[in-house]
Amino acid sequence: MYQSLRKISGDKQLWVYTILLIMFSFLAVYSASSNLVNVYGRSTPMHFFTKHFIQVSAGLLIIFVTHKLSPRVFSIASNLMMPVMVIALIYTLAQGQIMGGANASRWIRIPIVGGLQPSTIAFYFLMMFTARFFGKNDVRNMSFGQSVKSFWIWVLAIVGLILPANLSTAALIFIMVVMISVIAGYPFKHLFKIFGAGLAGVLLLFLVIKAFPDKFANRMDTWQARIDRYISPPSEYDANGNMIITDKNRQPMRAKIAIAEGGFFNFSPGKSMQKNFLPQSVSDFIYAIIIEEYGLFGGLILLFVYLFMGLRFFIISKKANNRYHKLLVLAVGYPLIFQALINMAVATGLFPVTGQPLPLVSSGGTAIWMSCLAIGVILSVSRVTEEGEQADLEEYVTE
Repeated sequence: MYQSLRKISGDKQLWVYTILLIMFSFLAVYSASSNLVNVYGRSTPMHFFTKHFIQVSAGLLIIFVTHKLSPRVFSIASNLMMPVMVIALIYTLAQGQIMGGANASRWIRIPIVGGLQPSTIAFYFLMMFTARFFGKNDVRNMSFGQSVKSFWIWVLAIVGLILPANLSTAALIFIMVVMISVIAGYPFKHLFKIFGAGLAGVLLLFLVIKAFPDKFANRMDTWQARIDRYISPPSEYDANGNMIITDKNRQPMRAKIAIAEGGFFNFSPGKSMQKNFLPQSVSDFIYAIIIEEYGLFGGLILLFVYLFMGLRFFIISKKANNRYHKLLVLAVGYPLIFQALINMAVATGLFPVTGQPLPLVSSGGTAIWMSCLAIGVILSVSRVTEEGEQADLEEYVTE
């Protein structure tokens, strides 16, 4: 055991936060998966717990292998993966299959592995590519045409291909890329042009969806309905004071009930009632189940774990040896924090319903594996930084 721990390197605090979230995910997923027993007809939640255990074990292996690699590997891999991701997204969007009764234009099925979400994979490889581009180029003196040809064309292609099936992920990708570009010093005058092109593309897509709604599973109506319900929510109670729950408001209403039943202090692992009624109880709305079982206090502790993890990302980035390493940590790290905050905001009714998971806690193979890949990349940078500092110290001592 001790010899195995000695093989683990990189930022120790980040390791602690990651293991804490993963260990907690077993409790949360096992409890919330009783809803899936009813949906899929399994006899016990153990089937879904076992599946989650296998996915998390594979994720831990990804972290271990990745954190031993050089950050240079991620630069090369991201450059090679851009055309692969574009092809995968085109194929995924075109297949239009149904999985579990829902539109699956964001999924592809791989033998043995099962369903994969190329948009999530593309998200993190694009963020690595973003760090690579801004890390190796002096973008302050680069012409707009050069940056479009070598970088923005890939961003707009990937975001545009994800947008029809997954608006929230496309928006998050674009926001994260813009954030890194601002940090890297990309001129605002060029960013305004990118915003203009992006806006024109979105408007064109909306027109196409309106013209051919059957080709896009009526996605625009779904987006509009979610936004309308958020801006002008219908009455939650009828004239007799009874709660109104319909198919359209079932998820946010059940989440509110779960949070209300949790109170402030509570410790009732596995005793949630709303997990039996709340769709997506192991993924998009798992935070509501966590609050029901552990109270608002438990929910706040989980929030602070993510915030402390985000602070650790900043510290690792600040200590990194070069510009690429600094941007790489921020590029793959902060999407995890933003996803966590969005997931929590949706569960508590602060945001309209989206499909963002709770990183390292929600069930879902692709999301877990890519979150673990991001953690491994950051640990790789911290390992290289620490080894560099140790080498400098040893050189100083031997002089």
